[in-house]
Amino acid sequence: MHTSKAKVNKSYKAWLQYTLKDEKDAKNYSKYVETITYEAETKIIESARNELSHAIEEMFEISPSIQCGSINDQGRGIVLQLSADRQPIDEYKIEQINERVIISSGSDRGILYGVFHLLRLVQMGEKLEGISIVEKPLNRLRMMNHWDNIDGSIERGYAGTSIFYTDDQFIGDEKRIEDYARLLASIGINALSINNVNVHRVETTLITDLLPEVEKVASIFRGYGITLFLSINFSSPIEIGGLSTADPLDENVRAWWKSIAEHIYKQIPDFGGFVVKADSEYRPGPFTYGRDHTDGANMLADALKPYGGIVIWRCFVYNCLQDWRDRKTDRARAAYDHFQPLDGQFDENVILQVKNGPMDFQVREPVSPLIGALQKTNQILELQVTQEYTGQQRHLCYLVPQWKEVLDFDTYANGKGTEVYKITSGKVNDYQYSGIVAVSNIGSDENWTGHDLAQANLYGFGRLCWDPTLDAETITIEWIQQTFGNSPKLVRTLQKMLLNSWRIYEKYTAPLGVGWMVNPNHHYGPNVDGYEYSLWGTYHYADRNGVGVDRTMETGTGYSGQYHEPNASMYNSLSQCPDELLLFFHHVPYTHQLQSGKTVIQSIYDTHFEGVEEAEELLNDWLSLEEEVDHQRYQAIADKLREQHEHSKEWRDIINTYFYRKSGIDDEEGRKIY
Repeated sequence: MHTSKAKVNKSYKAWLQYTLKDEKDAKNYSKYVETITYEAETKIIESARNELSHAIEEMFEISPSIQCGSINDQGRGIVLQLSADRQPIDEYKIEQINERVIISSGSDRGILYGVFHLLRLVQMGEKLEGISIVEKPLNRLRMMNHWDNIDGSIERGYAGTSIFYTDDQFIGDEKRIEDYARLLASIGINALSINNVNVHRVETTLITDLLPEVEKVASIFRGYGITLFLSINFSSPIEIGGLSTADPLDENVRAWWKSIAEHIYKQIPDFGGFVVKADSEYRPGPFTYGRDHTDGANMLADALKPYGGIVIWRCFVYNCLQDWRDRKTDRARAAYDHFQPLDGQFDENVILQVKNGPMDFQVREPVSPLIGALQKTNQILELQVTQEYTGQQRHLCYLVPQWKEVLDFDTYANGKGTEVYKITSGKVNDYQYSGIVAVSNIGSDENWTGHDLAQANLYGFGRLCWDPTLDAETITIEWIQQTFGNSPKLVRTLQKMLLNSWRIYEKYTAPLGVGWMVNPNHHYGPNVDGYEYSLWGTYHYADRNGVGVDRTMETGTGYSGQYHEPNASMYNSLSQCPDELLLFFHHVPYTHQLQSGKTVIQSIYDTHFEGVEEAEELLNDWLSLEEEVDHQRYQAIADKLREQHEHSKEWRDIINTYFYRKSGIDDEEGRKIY
């Protein structure tokens, strides 16, 4: 069972607060919560029962009667019914019949999802009379990637240390892991990898010496319908296998991976498979041996195929040793150039994992042209819940509106109406495997995510995985009401704060889609030239005449031509390219007039001043909620928003001063910018 409310603070509970909207709700729901009836026993059904019982105790201060028996008996309460009807594995139905609420599904996982859906409705004060809901996820794979290292650190982690590891071993905190599993299951996540994609030698022992500990963790997640994956080091045959090569076409290497797969599946029969970062940012891969990505991925897929395992092969592959003076080499082109020519050559249990943008999770990027370019290859969309370039969970930057723009983007891959969400859900080409994955934002901090409001990104990601057609407003209200309550003032104010925060952050950071402008390595704080002369290929090319990257077909890198029409022509055209992405696609003079009517330089000045003002407004809006929120969370969030406001001034001053000194053009409003 779960820790009592006296011992668990509200931050730790996240959106599983289990509080009622008002006192009259106790009477409205009372006839449904006295009894829980189920007819089949599985580990997942047990999790569903426990969650229901725990929530009822929290909300109604009663201990429901739990009974196993025929669901055909007359009576009252909540019924968990495993249906014999053939239906998708995660589909469920919630219906009110007489004095019963029946949650039915063809799978125990569907029952669990139905339970969390019912509890969401109750927390939001929704009526159960006459309810009849049928739900199923649009995406088959709904996954979290952890970038946790076995020493306990987390790459791009902003919420403390790992909940899995410390000092090169597992922590063994089963209670914390189970609570995390509950959070994930409540939003429909069904898979996760638990170690960093940058796998070093010590982490390779997860597939050998530490496998019994991995199984313990897998067992906890299994109880919540979540399948466990591991990131692997492509050179493991050398690192721990005693071989002299990791060549994917070498028979000894292939045999070694098959033996590893057999060993893993004997220990963890429902193991999901491998996540692989290869030939990227100094990670080993098939290129070392003159092979290509299909050789590497298919070799691993062959080892996993007898057990139903899959290989998730990341497409974040590019030349990280570039010359800033070379205007033709373009990191943005890399994923498409590497993988589109290989379309149709990957085995059926290989999934290509494609980042939402062509660069690296910037506050503003175009959608990756590789999404939609793969017509014959399983693919999964990669998002980043952890806020690497969007404030690192010290700034409020709610990413659901950004993700909605990505998911709703029409690729025109199969003509008009080929939106990204239709591709990720497999509706376009009927991929065997498809879905959405994200880099996790959780850690050992008491509130899970460092910033209490950053929990909304994790919640929103899960809900969009389940149903990418949900609108941002609906998801936001769900999260607020479950996490903080139903006060109209609180809901209205916090909804405004969250929905505006991404564009506010964009305003005081990198302008017009150019991206980056951060301090190297840790990526926090303004540094306009931080990567401008580096080998990583993340340039803005600002000089005294203008700014931006020429990615046109005629005079630039040709990147715009990777899109389907009419997107290719839109981005390639200086007059048609959207203002917010202008500098991503075009190098223009500072005096170039945007579609908004402003010049580029004036837009830079204005947005950075506006961003600071709006960051202050975020703080003031939150301060107005002091009587609406518990003191602990109120104070913690207020402190974060004060830091954000002060930091936004630093961004404004550094960016505006830089471009004033480059351009020599005064601010039309006469404000001090240097």
